[in-house]
Amino acid sequence: MPLGAMEDDAPQGLAARAAVLASALRRAGRFGLGLVLPPQCLACERPVAEAGALCVACWGGLRLIERPYCERLGTPFPADFGPGLLSPAAIAKPPAFERARAVARFDGTARELVHRLKYGDAVHLARPLGAMMARAGHELVDREAVLIPVPLHRGRLWRRRFNQSALLAREIARLSKAKLRLDAVERVKATRPQVGLSAAQRADNLSGAFRVADRAAAAGRRVVLIDDVVTTGATVDRLARLLRRAGATSVDVLSFAVVVNDG
Repeated sequence: MPLGAMEDDAPQGLAARAAVLASALRRAGRFGLGLVLPPQCLACERPVAEAGALCVACWGGLRLIERPYCERLGTPFPADFGPGLLSPAAIAKPPAFERARAVARFDGTARELVHRLKYGDAVHLARPLGAMMARAGHELVDREAVLIPVPLHRGRLWRRRFNQSALLAREIARLSKAKLRLDAVERVKATRPQVGLSAAQRADNLSGAFRVADRAAAAGRRVVLIDDVVTTGATVDRLARLLRRAGATSVDVLSFAVVVNDG
């Protein structure tokens, strides 16, 4: 072998050995940490075999949403009525967004996970929850999509110190390579929770609540709104209308959980 080839291979060999050593040290570190702090269930914090997992009971309490569901609202059907079917709610009042998708119903384990992330400062949950959202919304998120999280009013953001929707959007963008715009939309009016309000009250509550701060982020783009939970759908519907007026070619919605009314 020529001397030059040996000289070229030496740095590569050292780099490869260094990478193997670093990987071994990381595994050893995780093993040592596991001995001191055993992995905990993401929802109830009971010990589990693997980090980032749910215990058997909490996994059983996570009601995942899979087809068949309304292709517009993403809400599940009790039976398979055929492809492309829309729910009565989507037909009676079509939303401003094209498609909504969610990981699970907002009850049981999903509610616990959302509440821990939002109110329990469990920001580490953004990574596993965001990964589940990326899988559930694989039809929506890709390199051409622009992810825009539902914004918080500055007063609420100051009290909470973080926007859980933005944390989820970061993880989804990391996994999908989609573009992320955290500042494209602003909430300029503090609003009260939408649950329990009539349609007229919801409209009044959201009137003037948002503004598109950067129209270029939406113009000519396929936008995906990211939220932790969709309750009435009024907030994402209002944002979708604003973004369409700003020039978005389409607006979809991706959330971790959605309130499903079976009645």
